[in-house]
Amino acid sequence: MTAATSVTGRRKVGRPAGVRLAGTGMAVPAKVLTNQELATRVDTSDEWITQRTGIRQRHAAAKGEDVRTLSTAAVRQALGEAGMEPKQLDFLIVGTLTPEMVCPSSAARVVADLGAVPAGAVDISAACSGFVYGMNMAAGLIESGFYKTVAVVGAEVLTRLVDWKDRRTCVLFGDGAGAAILTASDDDQQGLLYQTMASNGDGWQELYVPREESDIPPKAEFSGAYNTLQMNGREVYKFAVHTLEKTIDDALNAHGLKASDLAAIIPHQSNARILESARERLGLPPEKLYINIDRYGNTSAASVPICLHELRSAGRLKQGELVLFVAWGGGLTWSSSLWRL
Repeated sequence: MTAATSVTGRRKVGRPAGVRLAGTGMAVPAKVLTNQELATRVDTSDEWITQRTGIRQRHAAAKGEDVRTLSTAAVRQALGEAGMEPKQLDFLIVGTLTPEMVCPSSAARVVADLGAVPAGAVDISAACSGFVYGMNMAAGLIESGFYKTVAVVGAEVLTRLVDWKDRRTCVLFGDGAGAAILTASDDDQQGLLYQTMASNGDGWQELYVPREESDIPPKAEFSGAYNTLQMNGREVYKFAVHTLEKTIDDALNAHGLKASDLAAIIPHQSNARILESARERLGLPPEKLYINIDRYGNTSAASVPICLHELRSAGRLKQGELVLFVAWGGGLTWSSSLWRL
């Protein structure tokens, strides 16, 4: 074992006035898996998938691509956009449910691959809510005054966690990573205005990955493949509809805002029908509630940061605007994060 890097600890330098979103990045595998190709593997069709989910294609990791490599590429791009070097990172958070190993964390290896040692590093397991959880945690680290710059990543290789004989789940998921660089700001108008991080473990059996027979709930419809995603689609759909609507309403009401006051709502991409229904209920034009599930599928923790990067790259988010991030997923978990950019 190599000797540990000598670190003297972190000294509090005073609370920053605000927190700035300095840069974003994303990475997806080159391999595109279309609905038509899936239809040759399992009993399904492009029409069946598109009508029920809005998904037309997704990216699938090849050999040598994983959460570590995708995260590293996304953070490098985000650092470049921020005009920063890896050594300026104080901490890195990776939200994922598909790490390479239980130990070490993917985050620690990403820090090493970036050349950002001795930045702190941690993986968080909150399923599809992972990136939004991470944004809230990163803001708290920076607001504490002990950390100045934190990278937050959402990354998944879910195509390695599906049963390719189970058409209920294998058509839904894709691989990718997105990253954001947050840093202390002198502008007291910038930063996190409102947040929620919540869970209800009583609903764990609606979306889970069993390792052995004892992990399977009574009366569950099990695909027969251990170490793959098992989902009660009907119950997860109902949970997503209710949670998305309530979480948005709570965030708006907390600050006396209307949906039209937001530059964008950036939601987790679980189902296009759910998102379109929420957009119509809020009376928003398509450009204000972003949807890209047709091109990437459900990438779990990676979906929100991929959306964020695409919006920023298109010049659709400006400094001073309000943006609401919303996610929900296995656990069951859900989270929101309201920011003034």
